[in-house]
Amino acid sequence: MIQDGQFRRQYTTTQQKVLTYLKNGIRKGDRYFKSRYIAKDLGLSSKEVGMNLAILAETCEELEIIRWSYSNSTTWMIRQQASASDSAG
Repeated sequence: MIQDGQFRRQYTTTQQKVLTYLKNGIRKGDRYFKSRYIAKDLGLSSKEVGMNLAILAETCEELEIIRWSYSNSTTWMIRQQASASDSAG
């Protein structure tokens, strides 16, 4: 599990905001997220969100981030990585 200090060093401030947003959404039962809605809620541009989600899809070990659909705005499917959820409980 990543400690808070490691979390800050590993990700940019924007990536931290996006990850926190996604984790909160997952806790509420959400699984699909549109870039434009994330952007609106976080005060970012859709392009910023998409770029950072693409980076996180490659680097984040806690969440599985999959580009799901391109209609209107990119939709991302997010779920907890099996190893991260196993070690959390």
